[in-house]
Parts: sequence; C-alpha cells; structure tokens
Amino acid sequence: MDLKQSNKILRQFAELVKKQQIARPVSSKEQLKVGIDLGTSSIVLAVLDQYDVPLYGAFQYADVVRDGIVVNYIESVKIVKELKKQAEKQLGVELVSASGAIPPGTGENAEKVVANVINDAGFIAKAIIDEPTAAARFLQLEEGSVVDIGGGTTGISNFKKAEEITVFDEPTGGYHMSLVLSGAKKIPVSEAEVLKRETKDEKEIFGIIRPVVEKMASIAKQYVPLNQETPIFLVGGATNFEDFVPTFSKVMGHSILRPDYPQFVTPLGIAMFD
Repeated sequence: MDLKQSNKILRQFAELVKKQQIARPVSSKEQLKVGIDLGTSSIVLAVLDQYDVPLYGAFQYADVVRDGIVVNYIESVKIVKELKKQAEKQLGVELVSASGAIPPGTGENAEKVVANVINDAGFIAKAIIDEPTAAARFLQLEEGSVVDIGGGTTGISNFKKAEEITVFDEPTGGYHMSLVLSGAKKIPVSEAEVLKRETKDEKEIFGIIRPVVEKMASIAKQYVPLNQETPIFLVGGATNFEDFVPTFSKVMGHSILRPDYPQFVTPLGIAMFD
C-alpha cells in the first residue's frame, strides 16, 4: 500500500468516526476484525471486514493509561464495553473477538493487562502486539521505520524485508507535552491536554512544547537507521501539529512522512491482527 492509498483509507475511517456511521450493511455471517487502542488520552475502537476495509470506528477521551501502562483498570473496561455496545448497535451484529496493543518493551505484564481489559469488556482477546508494528501492518511497510508518538511513550520499530528487526520504546510522549504546557500556562494538566488540541492557538502552543518534540526526535535518531533510501513514518495523535514534521525532520536530518489522521494508523493496524 502506498501512502496515497493509506491516506484515502484513513480519511474514510475518520469520516466514519466523525459521523458515527457504518460504511455499509453487515451480514451476521461475515468475519469482522476489531482493534482496541488503549491510549493515554483516548480509547479507539476500529472495525474492519475480512478484507481489512474499515466498517466502523469510534473513540472516547479517557485518562486511564500512563506511559503505556493501564492505571485505571475498571474505567478502561467500562469504556471498552460502551464502545463495543455502540458498535454492535450500529452494525447490527455481535463483535466476538478483538486485538490490542502495547508500547514496545513494556513487558509481559502490560500485555496481560490489556488482554484482560479486552476480555472483561466482552471480547475474546486474539492478539496483543506492539504499537509501531501495528502501524507498520496498516502501512504495509517492508523497509523502513515507524516512530509512534503515543500519549506516554515514543515507540520505534525498524523493518527489513517485511520483518521487524529492532524495536525500542522511551517514556516521552504527548502527556509530557501536556506537562510542559501545564507548567508554562500555570493550568492543570487536564486543561493543558484540552488546550493542546486547540488549532486556533497552535503556533503559540507548539512554541512551548517544541523542546519535547525535539527530545522525541533525538530519541528516534538514536534508534532509527538513517538510510536516506528507506522511509520513516511518524504516527500518533500527538504529531498533529503543523510544525511537528519539519521540527522532527530537522533534528533527525532525514525526511519524515506523516499519514493523514495519524491517530488512526495504529488502531487500524491493531484490528488487522484480529
């Protein structure tokens, strides 16, 4: 899949999420795939058909994860249950299984917790993979790297001949951007998280959080093979700032590709593993 085709699918999925509609009627005989992305600032549910075409999507803002670790288990299960119920109502069929993801390197316990959240929400947990690998699956990346800026971590996966050769994770992400913004504006972190999404003040906000973005790029530079012939994809909702890619690219000394709606790349990839 080339980036143009990836962007087309992402735009279609974003429209489904926005309108809370299904792409087409669904038969009870179809084998649907579900992805659950437990993020630091939101939980995303993605439903695909057997050919990996998006059918439905939804998300809910949440404060249940810190640095890739579930810190509010009960609330996580509650939200996933609600998203499952909404999806089943729209689709008119029961959703049986789902896959999830964790930041790379967070350990077997984190994997078990995410699986338990999915199971306790009424799904059968099929697979738990690392987030950059899920993103690479959606992008059909054979050679290159994925840098996944999550709410609490920066995850990096490097690929060669369609095989993951190295994977890394460092605890710096969107939440740390909110912490810096909170300190600069002297407001609670929860308010900073909301302010971070405001597009009208984007230039000012990015000026404040730029050092965090530069740190993320420095982290990625340590772990990504800087071969100018292989692409580097940047994904994750925290990357949505207009100046994010130019800043990241400057620090890394390498051109960077960011898909449209980067916050939905990983959830769609997660669903492909179901």
